[in-house]
Amino acid sequence: MTESTEDRRDPIKVMVVDDHPMWRDAVARDLAESGFEVVATASDGDQAVRRAKAAAPDVLVLDLNLPAKPGVQVCKEVVAANPALRVLVLSASGEHADVLEAVKSGATGYLLKSASTGELQEAVRRTAVGDPVFTPGLAGLVLGEYRRLASEPAPAPDTDEPKAPRLTDRETEVLRLVAKGLSYKQIAERLVISHRTVQNHVQNTLGKLQLHNRVELVRYAIERGLDDE
Repeated sequence: MTESTEDRRDPIKVMVVDDHPMWRDAVARDLAESGFEVVATASDGDQAVRRAKAAAPDVLVLDLNLPAKPGVQVCKEVVAANPALRVLVLSASGEHADVLEAVKSGATGYLLKSASTGELQEAVRRTAVGDPVFTPGLAGLVLGEYRRLASEPAPAPDTDEPKAPRLTDRETEVLRLVAKGLSYKQIAERLVISHRTVQNHVQNTLGKLQLHNRVELVRYAIERGLDDE
């Protein structure tokens, strides 16, 4: 039996960060009423970093345009402090530069504020399990950026690695589908395995390759031509 986001028994813990009180309160209220556990809110970047560390949410719903510290810097700091934390950017900006900067900073997804309440709720659920979620039209942009990054020379490693880590056949298969831009749910359906199994393979692969996030993982795969196989 495959696992879906609905199989999760505990409520997803969410923190909402936005400098507009009415918008922040409305988003927090809508999420709480639909079954999420809103553990904290914040109105500026410094406050967001402090409260995220204290509240330990599963998903941080983050605006980019914040006083005190920009959203991309908040994203970098909270993900560095807690790699298990997922960040869903909820922004009024659909500018390509903003989207790409957010992803490079560690965001799992990017949703425009024009999204419906239902779309936001689904995005939070998917983000919580590690699926990349993007407003339609932005996913292709991000995958294109992955490919551009992969065409550039990678920075030299700090230490000499005597041998490339060995991935299992299934890990390689999952990595190939990740590089093609498939979501974890799509990969699970394609390989007829559970969503959790896909997550485990991705986490194992990240550990073996000493990579930190999906951006680095996709770059690694594309550099080796796995997306063309």
